[in-house]
Parts: sequence; C-alpha cells; structure tokens
Amino acid sequence: VKDHTVIVPDLRGMGLSAHPDTGYTKKNQGLDIAGVMDALKVEKADLVTHDIGNMVGYALTAQFPARITKWVVIDAPLPGIGPWDEILKSPMLWHFNFRGPDMERLVKGRERIYLDRFYNELSADPKKIDEATRRHYAKLYARPHAMHDAFEQFAAFNQDAIDNQAMLASGGKLKMPVLALGAEKSFGAQQAEVLRVVADDVTGGIVPDSGHWIMEENPKAPVDLVAAFLER
Repeated sequence: VKDHTVIVPDLRGMGLSAHPDTGYTKKNQGLDIAGVMDALKVEKADLVTHDIGNMVGYALTAQFPARITKWVVIDAPLPGIGPWDEILKSPMLWHFNFRGPDMERLVKGRERIYLDRFYNELSADPKKIDEATRRHYAKLYARPHAMHDAFEQFAAFNQDAIDNQAMLASGGKLKMPVLALGAEKSFGAQQAEVLRVVADDVTGGIVPDSGHWIMEENPKAPVDLVAAFLER
C-alpha cells in the first residue's frame, strides 16, 4: 500500500454495488471493471483477484490485455478452462447449481446459516473466520436482491465457459506475468495448472495453513507473496 494506489470495487450485484437484473456473465463484468478504471482515469494496473474475482479478472485481461501489467490469481477455477468439468463434480461445489425462486425463499432470512456453511466447510479452520466477519457479510447478503444476484453469478457459469473458450481461441494466451496462488487446503498447486492453460508466464505459489478464505485464515502469507511479485 505504501507505493500503490489500491482500488477495491464490489462486483455487480455484490457488496454495496448496484443490483441490476442482468449482466452477470464475467465477460460483461470485465467491462464493468474496465469502466471503473476509465472513471478513475487509470490506464494500466496490476490486478489481484480471488474467487469469482478470478473469473472476472480473466475476462478483463483477455479483453484488455494491454491494460493489465501483472495479474495475481487466488484460489478459484476458471469456467471452461483446464479441468473445469472435473472440478464441477466436487460435492463441495453443490452451491454452483443452487438457485431459483424456491432456493431464494429457503435462504431469505437465513442468510447467516447459508453463509456459515461456506466458512465452515471451505476453510482449514472455521474459527479463523470470526464473528464480526460473519455478521458483516450476513448483513450485506440480507439486503434486497443481494442473494438473488449472488445466485446469478453462479447461473452465468455455463455462458462464462463458452465465453472463456472463445476468448482463449481468438486472443491466445495472456502475455503478462501471472502469479497463481492456491491455498494449501483448497486448490493448491492446481491453481497454477489452470492458469497455464490461458497464460504463458505463470508462477505458482501456495498459501500455507489456509483453506479458501486466505485473507481471513493466513493474511500475512498472501500479502507477502503478492507484494514480492508486484515488486519484481
């Protein structure tokens, strides 16, 4: 932070961003982020992403490769890329297909219960996701339309897979340096394997003693790894 301007946008339909009814393909959300850069008059940037941010990040870098100087990708797959079809078979990822009006009725008023499952099952140590964090996100996802839009992120995965394969076929592999970090108790070394399908210059790394929620479980390790990579 001492020598970087840090911009942290909430994705479409998430956090405190607007909740439009459509536009949840990651290709379109890549345009959203390019628009944020335009509005802030940022021509080029280093990019650091996690989870669904990785998917938006690939769409951004594939559509605007000259605007991203380095990309750090943390612990989540890319639809349609590498072992995506095998990844989808994991019983831990049942939530990818959990959506629709009845599912929204089930979760309404029970957002905390639904979200606790993510923290408890996808972490190496659920106690690392503290009560304040759990309350914070439960409150955000209880906002009108927020859970619906979260489900829309998953609903777009089939189109995202088509879009990603088309962008890779038309634009080829990314040329900027990429750091692919997998959590030790989550995607691990597979993160770099996935990124090598879409990028030429990939350095792999492992965040130790962590499940998927790296910044809650072991924040110093990813901060150190990211800082060293960006300083190179």
